[in-house]
Amino acid sequence: MNIAQLLPYLGALVIAAILDIIANLFLAKSKGFKHISYGISAIIMILLAFSCLAYAVTALDLAVAYALWGAFGILGTSLAAWALFGQKIRPIGWLGIFTLIAGISLLHYSSM
Repeated sequence: MNIAQLLPYLGALVIAAILDIIANLFLAKSKGFKHISYGISAIIMILLAFSCLAYAVTALDLAVAYALWGAFGILGTSLAAWALFGQKIRPIGWLGIFTLIAGISLLHYSSM
């Protein structure tokens, strides 16, 4: 399959990661489901994220798709919590983020 044929599946993977990040932010806003609307919204976002991931793995290798989804979700959630909620990221955390980016890059090149 060429890259043009993979674009819809890669797009679904990106959407799945974005939905995962939104779900995690909603979970934080729900304060342990004290704000039920945020909690329910988080569940809906996760269901949609898994649906997009399920579509993506019909054409992408599961190991690569799941690893990318998870990595982008962790990366996006960490950066969004830092930017939106003022959560502190210590230097070792930033090192972890850069290591994660390096790992994503290596995984991308290993699947080419």
